[in-house]
Amino acid sequence: MIDTTEKPQFYLTEEHHPEGSTMLGFWLYLMSDCLIFAVLFATYGVLGRNYAAGPSPADLFDLTLVAINTATLLLSSITYGFAMLQMERNAKAETLFWLGITGLFGAVFIALELYEFIHLIHEGAGPSRSAFLSAFFTLVGTHGLHVTFGIVWLVTLMVQVNRHGLIPANRRRLMCLSMFWHFLDVVWIGVFSIVYLLGVLG
Repeated sequence: MIDTTEKPQFYLTEEHHPEGSTMLGFWLYLMSDCLIFAVLFATYGVLGRNYAAGPSPADLFDLTLVAINTATLLLSSITYGFAMLQMERNAKAETLFWLGITGLFGAVFIALELYEFIHLIHEGAGPSRSAFLSAFFTLVGTHGLHVTFGIVWLVTLMVQVNRHGLIPANRRRLMCLSMFWHFLDVVWIGVFSIVYLLGVLG
């Protein structure tokens, strides 16, 4: 006899990520990052004047170099904005071009920051020299690590866009990275104003 009993059939279906839930989750992550930087700024505010008879910000910081580095990071936000405009036009090649320029600006920013750190340590102003320098290296270094992570994320997305195009998933990821990148710019403006400008001119 032929068994005509209907057997249950199982289908593999692709699980879709609702765009709203992804963006909400990323906003929650950014809020947690805000708390981290708020704690680091508060720590610097408490320890930033404890020089332990060592050098002060006015003795150490080169405002010209820091201004160039700040301009570099701000320009990277502008070029990322251009990339997002090209994404809206569904122009894959132009999007990749502006993302690449953004990554280059980010790399220059990190290179200049590393140069500053190496120079300070060479001058005997390492993080163990005073509470001020410990707070400085922790705050600025944490921001630098975030920018480095952002560059790795950016390169990964460029590979994904090149392979799969500007599909909805890649657009969503580019939007998340855009928020992250602009957030780092806002944090750096705080670092530049509070740590460098007030430290040297205050």
